[in-house]
Amino acid sequence: MIIDCHGHISAPAELWAYKASLLSHRGSHGRGKVVLSNDELLEAMNQVEMAPAGHLDMLERVGIDVQLISPRPFQMMHSQKPARLVHWFCEEVNTVIHRQISLKPNKFFAVAGLPQAAGEPIDNVLPELERVHALGFKGVLLNPDPYENSGTEGPGLGDRYWYPLYEKLCELDMPAHVHATGSHSERSPYSLHFINEESIAVYNLVNSDVLNDFPQLKIVVSHGGGAIPYQLGRFQSGGMRAGIDFLERMRKLYYDTVLYTADALELLIKTVGVDRCLFGSECPGVGSTVNPQTGRTFDDIGRIVQGFDWLNPAEKKMIFEDNAKKVFNLDID
Repeated sequence: MIIDCHGHISAPAELWAYKASLLSHRGSHGRGKVVLSNDELLEAMNQVEMAPAGHLDMLERVGIDVQLISPRPFQMMHSQKPARLVHWFCEEVNTVIHRQISLKPNKFFAVAGLPQAAGEPIDNVLPELERVHALGFKGVLLNPDPYENSGTEGPGLGDRYWYPLYEKLCELDMPAHVHATGSHSERSPYSLHFINEESIAVYNLVNSDVLNDFPQLKIVVSHGGGAIPYQLGRFQSGGMRAGIDFLERMRKLYYDTVLYTADALELLIKTVGVDRCLFGSECPGVGSTVNPQTGRTFDDIGRIVQGFDWLNPAEKKMIFEDNAKKVFNLDID
């Protein structure tokens, strides 16, 4: 079985129209809601948008059996004001995700967005976290930068600001999947911002007390940990001066395989180990363009991992299946 831990919602246009309406009236017209039929939700899963085929067809093409889907991060507008807009939109997106997985229970599991309004206490996301847990969501996205690269810096993930969230995640046994949202900067647009924030997240967590204070906390870092595996020697050397084995502590986190070249995937797996890697492709998404060298989309990375002859069958099974089942508490055969 191939479980993709990193997928995003393919939603009808009505969801994005709802967002546009909220931004237009800034809440003066009230919350409203997204009105969608089941047929419209199913149609969105088959609509050709950012890939050669629709969402379900793309999963079939690349051989993904099960996918965890979450909000589209760049759409989540955590820096918008007033803060109620962030809460309303995030809650509506989570509700749409819940409805979609209810329609395709053998194909999708749900990962929620958190209504992380910039400048608010992190405690304010806990009611929504409780709600989605009750709905059967398997994890949450955690945005390290709710200010969305606007010039104001929030606390690093090692800061005690985040402790109420970590405590609740441990209580509920839900993992956090680190993934930034939008970017206000043209110099570092959102796709680059993701990588920067994932790198900062690993650095902050490894060099903090979080991993000691919350030994049961499960954190998955998107896109192979950003730049960290590539720059490991720099951080390992610097850590030694402070008596920190950066790599040893780094291995207390998990990493998805949303990397689109064989060399990058090999570096990640050999750096952190097969027991810390969860297969992810973000299919369909940014990697769904066709690689002219292979004739397949870049996000068809299951074939790359399958082709690694230095991994034995049991190790490949860990990456494709076993690790995701353990981290996200998936009860599937």
